[in-house]
Amino acid sequence: MNSSEAPQPGTDHLLKKLHERPHLPLGEWLRAPAHVHYKAFRMADPPTQRAASRSEFQSMLGTFKVPAESTVLRETFGYGVKEAESGDRLIVVWQAHTEYYNYQLWHLPPKNGGGVTFGPLKFPHYTFPVTPLGSDVCRLDILLTTDALPPRDELRALLPGPVIYGSRIFDDQTSVATSFTPDDQGRERYWVSVGPSQVHASRLKDIVDAIVRIETYYHLLLMQKPLFSAAIDQVYKFEQVHLKQREIITAHIGHANSETLQRWLNSLTQDLLKTNRMSGKLHFELSASVPYDKIVHTTLASLGEQPMELYRPVSDYVLGGITGVAEGYQQLLRRIETLRGGFEGIISIIRTRIDLILEAQNLTLLQSVDKTTKSQVLLQHTVEGLSVIVIAYYVAGLGGYIFKGMQDMGWLKNANLASAVFVPIAIGLAFVITTVSKKYLHKRLAGAPPPPPSS
Repeated sequence: MNSSEAPQPGTDHLLKKLHERPHLPLGEWLRAPAHVHYKAFRMADPPTQRAASRSEFQSMLGTFKVPAESTVLRETFGYGVKEAESGDRLIVVWQAHTEYYNYQLWHLPPKNGGGVTFGPLKFPHYTFPVTPLGSDVCRLDILLTTDALPPRDELRALLPGPVIYGSRIFDDQTSVATSFTPDDQGRERYWVSVGPSQVHASRLKDIVDAIVRIETYYHLLLMQKPLFSAAIDQVYKFEQVHLKQREIITAHIGHANSETLQRWLNSLTQDLLKTNRMSGKLHFELSASVPYDKIVHTTLASLGEQPMELYRPVSDYVLGGITGVAEGYQQLLRRIETLRGGFEGIISIIRTRIDLILEAQNLTLLQSVDKTTKSQVLLQHTVEGLSVIVIAYYVAGLGGYIFKGMQDMGWLKNANLASAVFVPIAIGLAFVITTVSKKYLHKRLAGAPPPPPSS
């Protein structure tokens, strides 16, 4: 077999982890009737608090003295089972998700040992032993019974709130009723009747998981409404300011000077920074709203909900609370992106205008430098011409003295004539001296080493 086709150890571990379902054996411990408390907590720092929640769960197992052989613990999931001498069973289930973690606490009374009621778990000496991390998402109080749902009047006394919602789910025998109103302990109550026939234990876990999934993501969606409402007002203010700024800039940009443009640029840059900061925060808080909304809808569809007489369907309340929420969040994010694009566009136009003004100033400066250079060249040529004249004058003067001396010695008859003849020669000598001096200086300057860099 080709070595490239051989499975790698890392790949085997990944495939095993992908197909691992550690929660499946949990169904072997379940039965009805059962009393379930559910608690979900949103983590402020998920990478850190996810690991801390695992340690918290281990501490809880130690407090309940759960035997190691009745414990399953993975990276993001675990459970432990505690049997009391009375026959009561306590099951603690922990699971960590991307944004939150939760506990399911199941109390199973002894077989033929009576029913279950809302309120505290009746497991002997039970208290919730830890202070959870993060903020509350939701708390649920769920009863799973084999008896039929109580009459409507009895349910109204057990479930707080003005309206009771009820539906058949999964099959004709399973019914659920709730009021979606927290009791005095902050828990929403659910009464689930699984019917008199023997229900497979795994179906009990499916029922509870569906209820807690709907409730958790429903609350995660709605928890951001205060932030959304405040952001709506802030975005509106930014939009109005940006509209006024754009009108002023459009009307005056053609004749604005560089100071005015710089002032506009500073103001718009500050507004853009504020918009970016708001956008980053809202993207972090609201970007998951679409998948959360889809999870709620998908889970509701998986229930196979059927209406019950005298009760409004459970889905009416859930869908009535979240319909349009995720789309509203996304619409706000799109408005912020549009606003940010508008700020960036105006800033780009102002910067282009400033660049054009600077280019025009640079062109004017270059033209001035060019004129100055030409004037310096003309002046240099004039000075060089005058230098030739001055040198020729001194050379001719020196020659005149020589010619006079030669006349006095009798070597020349007419010194004035000789001086006159010598003037063109002096001019030529002056021109030669000037030319040779320029070439010598240029050569020296071209061959001179560069000056050392200043410290």
